[in-house]
Amino acid sequence: MADQTIFPGRGGASAAVPEPGTPGPGPGPDPGAAKPDAAVVRDALGVGIAVGLSGFAFGVTSAGAGLTLWQTCALSLAVFTGASQFALVGALAAGGNPYTAAAGAFFLGVRNSFYGLRLSQLLALPKALRPFAAQWVIDETTAVTLAQPTRRAARIGFAVTGLTLYVLWNLTTLLGALGAEALGDTDAWGLDAASPAVFLALLAPMLKSTTERVTAGIAVLLALGLLPVLPAGVPVLLSALAAPAVLFLSGRRARTARGQATEKEDR
Repeated sequence: MADQTIFPGRGGASAAVPEPGTPGPGPGPDPGAAKPDAAVVRDALGVGIAVGLSGFAFGVTSAGAGLTLWQTCALSLAVFTGASQFALVGALAAGGNPYTAAAGAFFLGVRNSFYGLRLSQLLALPKALRPFAAQWVIDETTAVTLAQPTRRAARIGFAVTGLTLYVLWNLTTLLGALGAEALGDTDAWGLDAASPAVFLALLAPMLKSTTERVTAGIAVLLALGLLPVLPAGVPVLLSALAAPAVLFLSGRRARTARGQATEKEDR
């Protein structure tokens, strides 16, 4: 237990102030909470299996776009971020330039770098493991990790989600690419929307507060509005501006409310 400095509080009470670096309340894992390991594993497996199975859709879509079996499997093994993979093969299927398609997929994948900044603090993995863990920093592992109350639970959630999703995604990618010919016209099935739809279905129940729902709604509107005029991937990146905008407005509203309350007390 970290040493604490005692300061007199209001009304003669004492307040314990932890030393710098001592974990405290706030977003992310809370060391004071607890969650059974089995519950963390169950939740992580649920996300990993649900999203991992949609790798079949990518395999079919990629094969329909003209990529070979080996190219399709290499994308899932090396890139391993579904949205970027779908963006790449979708642009190629539409007749886009390969370099433009790759650039759009790259910009869409940049969001994982921001996830990594947050997860590196929460997981605090040894330096030797970080390059390997970086491969699993994606939407789903981030969502599961941030939902955990302790560092131990966060590590378990990240590892189980990442491993389950990586294995299933690559396996179903292979199966989808092999079975693409049997499905015929892959565009008619609309399988390119399967992975995003699954992730949104898993994410929606996590939006519990009004601020979270408003942020998500603005992000969706930004992405849809910018989609026709910007390259693939860029609208998703710009939709992230919804978060700081909502936080700024919320903070401004809170400051205004506090100011009005202070004025009433002074009268």
